[in-house]
Amino acid sequence: MVILGSGQGGKLLAWHLARAGKKVAVVERRWIGGSCPAVACLPSKNELWSARVAHLTRHAAEFGTVIGPAVTDMAQVRRRKQDMIDREVAFHLNAYETSGAELIMGSGRFVAPKTLEVALNGGGTRLLVGDKVAINVGTHAAIPSIPGLEAARPLTHIEALELDVLPPHLIVLGGGYVGLELAQAYRRFGSRVTVIEAGPQLVGREDPDVADEMRRLLAGEGIEFLIGAEPLNVHGRSGEGISVAVRTSSGEPTLEGSHLLVAAGRVPNTAGIGLEKLGVEIDGRGYIRVNERLETSAPDVLALGECAGSPQFTHVSVDDFRIVRDNLAGGNRSTRDRLVPYTMFTDPPLARVGLSEGETQRQGVSVRVAKLPMSSVLRTEATEETQGFMKAVVGGDDDRILGFTMIGSEAGEVLAAIQTAMLAKLPYPKLRDAVITHLTIAEGLGALFSNVPPRSNQ
Repeated sequence: MVILGSGQGGKLLAWHLARAGKKVAVVERRWIGGSCPAVACLPSKNELWSARVAHLTRHAAEFGTVIGPAVTDMAQVRRRKQDMIDREVAFHLNAYETSGAELIMGSGRFVAPKTLEVALNGGGTRLLVGDKVAINVGTHAAIPSIPGLEAARPLTHIEALELDVLPPHLIVLGGGYVGLELAQAYRRFGSRVTVIEAGPQLVGREDPDVADEMRRLLAGEGIEFLIGAEPLNVHGRSGEGISVAVRTSSGEPTLEGSHLLVAAGRVPNTAGIGLEKLGVEIDGRGYIRVNERLETSAPDVLALGECAGSPQFTHVSVDDFRIVRDNLAGGNRSTRDRLVPYTMFTDPPLARVGLSEGETQRQGVSVRVAKLPMSSVLRTEATEETQGFMKAVVGGDDDRILGFTMIGSEAGEVLAAIQTAMLAKLPYPKLRDAVITHLTIAEGLGALFSNVPPRSNQ
């Protein structure tokens, strides 16, 4: 098998097949192990944790620890992150060596069916031909077509995690998950931060009450927001001084800042890799068309992860690998009806699984909704993490749990309990009446599900 891209799904597939005695070559142009350990998931959460330490340190006196003024050393923040990345690279290189899969560093382009030409990073070329091909090339940050934006050399999440100086004023284009995580981190490091969101609310996929709560929490830390603000043009250069003109319902103000971060969506890395030579079709946005088994329009060619339109999470790419692995062994697994959870790692985090309240309304699904403020969870009284809420969506005429959203301490961990219950098809009273450890955040699930209104047919 020839695998283009060493992201989560691709590398797991390579190691599995090679350990089973197959001949496998993986072509990676830049990041050993893909973006997750190098420039995305792990590095971002590493720096978010440094930002949380900075925040707790500045508030230490509230908990009885008196210290001097706290100043963030961004060079050390970056060194700590890089040390982790170096450990990840060593782990991945060892996995390739022990599995027997060959890692080839270079840029690949398909030149014929099942045939990949590789421009090696060290010079020269190689031609690889496989019985089967897997494509796992991922996505990259979108740069919207705003006049002056590209010339301003804005930061994406990659460059933002490489800063070893503190931006005096960071302007963030985009109020989604990446934008808000990094906005809070840099505010906690000590930057002034302004977020510009063109849509009517932050985190546009979430219910309005969720978006409003996130805005309230982050504004409470001093982050400034312009919502419903359309960027008109950009002048200057990120790091040297930047200005962004926007159109709002009340006028066309211009914001002045030192650095500009763009967090406005993703673009698949499918252009210029010869998919037409391979016989692989893409959709109108550039994502590879696949069926429920992750098979493309070309025989014996598979696609995994974000480039195949899978939800843009590492844990989904892992599941893509499992589907391909089992089907290559004669199974019949598919992507149909996957229950995909996700967490935004702000502090407190936002986590969701299943349907939101808004989605049930748009789909015409009869539901009952229960909410519980985090201040009602006794654990938060001890930790002073009382912000946020839990929200559950259950069937209107039955007791199925259809969805769960939480803003609060340890939301991602609590989410796993709900996901497990949903996978097991447990009716919500099972969690309502469960004996859950005191004092834990998950203990709040009992009170939450006690708030479910009675069925309409009762």
